[in-house]
Amino acid sequence: MKASVYFLAILPLLLPVASEQLVIPQVEASVQSMLHNLSAYVNYKAPPGVQTEHVGPAKLIVQDASTPYWYENINHQGISAFGPSGYVVYRNVMNYGATGNGVTDDTAAINAAINAGPTCNKGCTSSTTQPAVVYFPAGTYLVSSPINQAYYTQLIGNPNAPPTIKGTAGFGGFALIDADPYYTQYLNWNSTNVFFRQIRNFVIDTTDMPVTSAATGIHWPTAQATSLQNVVFQLSAASGTQHVGLFIESGSAGFMTDLVFNGGLKGGAFGNQQFTMRNLTFNNCVTAISHFWDWGWTYEGISINNCGTGIAINAGGASSPLVGSITLIDSQFTNVPVGISTAYTPSSTGNTSGSVIMENVDITNVPVMVQDPSGTVLAGTSGTTNFAAWGQGHEYTPNGPTSLQGSFTPNSRPGVLLSGSTYYTRSKPQYADLPVSSFQSTRSGGAAGNGVADDTSALQAVINSAAAAGNVVFWDAGTYKVTSTLTMPPGSKWVGESYSVIMSSGSFFNDMNNPQPVVQVGSAGEGGYVEWSDMMQSQLKALKLEHFRAILIQWNLATSGTPSGMWDVHARIGGFTGSQLQVAQCPTTTGSNPVNTNCIGGYMTMHITAGASGLYMENCWLWTADHDIDDSSNTQVTIYNGRGLYIESTAGTFWLVGTAVEHHTLYQYQLANTQNIFMGQIQTETPYYQPNPGASTPFPAVSSLNDPIMSATDDAWGLRILSSSNILIYGAGLYSFFNDYSTSCSAVGAGENCQSSIFSIDSTASSVSVYNLNTVGSNSMVDIGGTSVANYAQNVNVFPDTIVLFRT
Repeated sequence: MKASVYFLAILPLLLPVASEQLVIPQVEASVQSMLHNLSAYVNYKAPPGVQTEHVGPAKLIVQDASTPYWYENINHQGISAFGPSGYVVYRNVMNYGATGNGVTDDTAAINAAINAGPTCNKGCTSSTTQPAVVYFPAGTYLVSSPINQAYYTQLIGNPNAPPTIKGTAGFGGFALIDADPYYTQYLNWNSTNVFFRQIRNFVIDTTDMPVTSAATGIHWPTAQATSLQNVVFQLSAASGTQHVGLFIESGSAGFMTDLVFNGGLKGGAFGNQQFTMRNLTFNNCVTAISHFWDWGWTYEGISINNCGTGIAINAGGASSPLVGSITLIDSQFTNVPVGISTAYTPSSTGNTSGSVIMENVDITNVPVMVQDPSGTVLAGTSGTTNFAAWGQGHEYTPNGPTSLQGSFTPNSRPGVLLSGSTYYTRSKPQYADLPVSSFQSTRSGGAAGNGVADDTSALQAVINSAAAAGNVVFWDAGTYKVTSTLTMPPGSKWVGESYSVIMSSGSFFNDMNNPQPVVQVGSAGEGGYVEWSDMMQSQLKALKLEHFRAILIQWNLATSGTPSGMWDVHARIGGFTGSQLQVAQCPTTTGSNPVNTNCIGGYMTMHITAGASGLYMENCWLWTADHDIDDSSNTQVTIYNGRGLYIESTAGTFWLVGTAVEHHTLYQYQLANTQNIFMGQIQTETPYYQPNPGASTPFPAVSSLNDPIMSATDDAWGLRILSSSNILIYGAGLYSFFNDYSTSCSAVGAGENCQSSIFSIDSTASSVSVYNLNTVGSNSMVDIGGTSVANYAQNVNVFPDTIVLFRT
C-alpha cells in the first residue's frame, strides 16, 4: 500500500481526537479518502467469471461428535434483564439452518443466528440490552459474503474441534468476518466505541479465494473489552498472494492472544491507538505484521517464521512517520531476512516517532534485525543470538532526554514473575476437557438474573456449593441484583456468559464512610487459588451501583505457586440501561456547577489489599462511563467514581496484561507499598469534566488509602506509584483529552494543557522502569517527588508524546 494510504489512516489521530465519544468532521472526510484508496479490500468482489459457490469437491465434512464441549450441551437459560421480552441470548447456528458440512453455503443461516432477537447491527449505535452468543459446533462453514458480527455479540467455536469459516472462490465483501461493516461510506459503529465482544476458537480460511484477490480474514476495528483468542488464519501462501489475515484500521483497544497466521501478503495489517497482543505466530507470510499507524503497541511472545519481513513500522517514511511506538518482548524470529523495518531516524519529523523497545528477543538466521531507509541499523546473524535489550527513541534515567539507538541494560526481572526466562502468562481457561456435570448454573440454583429479584442468597449458596465440590459456577447470562457482599472463597472458579452482570443495590452499599465490597475474593489473611473468567465474554462485565459508594471488587486472597487469574473481568459504572446513571439522570454540565450527588457511582472500582498476592489479570477494563451506551447518540454523561485500581499488597507478585482503567476522580492506577508487578500496555483516561469540579470533589482524601491530596483545580492521576519497587511497565498510554468537555487542550500544537501532570512517582519508590510511555494532554509526562522530570515538548510523537525508556 502507498504511503499516502497510511497517512489517511492516521490523519484522524493528528486532529483533536480520540475519546470514546468524539466525532470530528475531518475524521469522517479522511475515512472516505482511505476507503477510496483501499477499495480493493474494503469493496472486494470476486473476479468476473468466478463461481459464487464453493468449487471444491462435494465432500461432506461431518461434525466430530467425539469432542463435545460443555457449553454446547449445558441447559441454556440466559436472559437479557433489560432487553425485549423473550429475548434469546444463546444461538447455535445449526438451529438456524447452518450445516457446517463444507458444501452448503451457510452465510444466510449464520447471519440469521446473529440477527435473531433482534441484535444491535446495521444502523444501531450501540446497546447493552441485546447481548448474544452465537455458537458454532465443529464443522466447515462455507461463506460467500461476510458474517457481520453484531454489537455485544460473541462468536464462539468448539475449542476441542475449532470450526472452519471458509470463503468460497466467489466470495464478495470486505472480510469473512466483518466486525464493523461499512454499510455506508462510514463504519457502522465508531470504532472507539466498539466494546464487549470477542471471537474464539476458529479457523479462518481464504485459500479457496483467488491468490491475487484482496481477501481478508477478519475486519476488527475495535476498542476496550474485546478480544480474539485461539484463531488460526489459513491464507494463500502462493507467489503473488494478496491475502490479509487480520485488518484493523482504527479504534482504541484492546487485546488478543493465541493466534496463528499461515501465509498471506500480510498476516496482520494494524492501525489503532494501542493494543496488547500475546502469543501470536506467523508462518510463511510476505510480511508478518504491517502497521498503518499506532500510538503504543505491546507484543509479548511473538514467533515469526519464514517471513520476508517481520514487523513493518515504516509507514509514512522518515518525513511523515505514522507509527508511534512498539514494545517487543520474549519473542523469536526464525529465517526472516529483515526483522523490523522502521522509518525512524534521529532527525525524523516527530521527535520520537518509531520508538522501539526489544527485550529478550531470540533470532535464528535473521541477517538484518532493524533496517531504516538508509540501510542496516542493527545487524542480525546467519546463526542464532539473543538481543537482551535494544531500543530507539528518547530515554530518561531519570533525567533526560538523551537519544537512544542501541543496546541497553535490560530490566532486572524478579524471579517470582517468570516462567523460565520469560514472563509468566496464561490464557483464559475454557475448561474444554470438563463434562457438563462439573458446572453449576446460577439460574438453576435459584437466582433469577432479571435485575429485579434479590439474588444474594441464591448466588452465595451456589458459590459455596460449587467451591466445596470442586465445580465451576456458570453464570447464565443475566443481571444479578445483590444487596450485600458476595464472597468468592478459595477454590472457586466462575465463568460468565455474554457479560453476566452483578448489580449491587440498596443501603448496604451507600455509606461513603464505610464502603462495602460488592464481590470479596477471599477474606483478610486467607490463602488459596481462584479463577474468574468470562468464557462467553465477561462474567463481571457490568458491576452497577444502583446507589453510590461501594468497592466493586476487593481482592484479599494470597496465592502462592500457580497464580490466581482474572480474564475478561470488567467493571462498568453507569452509562447503561438499568444503571440509573444514564444521560437522563447524569447529563454533562460545563463550568462551575454543583455536583449531582445522584451521579456518584462508586467509591473504588478494585482494591487489592495488603495481604493479597499472586494474581494474573488479562484484558480487564475498569470503566466509569463517559457516555450512555444505550443512548442513540452516545451522549456524554457525568458520573463520579472515586478511585480506580488500587494495589497495596506488600508481597506483590501481579501481572496486568492488557488492562485499562478510565475516568476515576482521584486516580486510575495507584500502587502503594508494593513490589514485583508486571504491567503490559496499560491505558488510562482522566475524567472529561475535570477540572470543573477538580479531583478534590466529591471524594475527600482518606489517608489510610494513601489518597493524593488534591486541589480544586487538579485533575486525576493516570498512574501513581508510592514506596514501591520492581514496577516493570511494558507500554503505557496515559491520556487526558478533555478539559471541562473541551478537546482544544489536546489538539495538535495546543501545548498539551489539559492537565499539568499525569504520572507521579514518589521519592521513596525504586526500580521503576517504563518502556514506551505515551501521554496525551499533560504538560508533564513524569513527576518524581512532586517535580516534573520530563516535559512533553521534548518528546513529541505522531499524536502522543513518547519516552521509549524511563527509569528511576
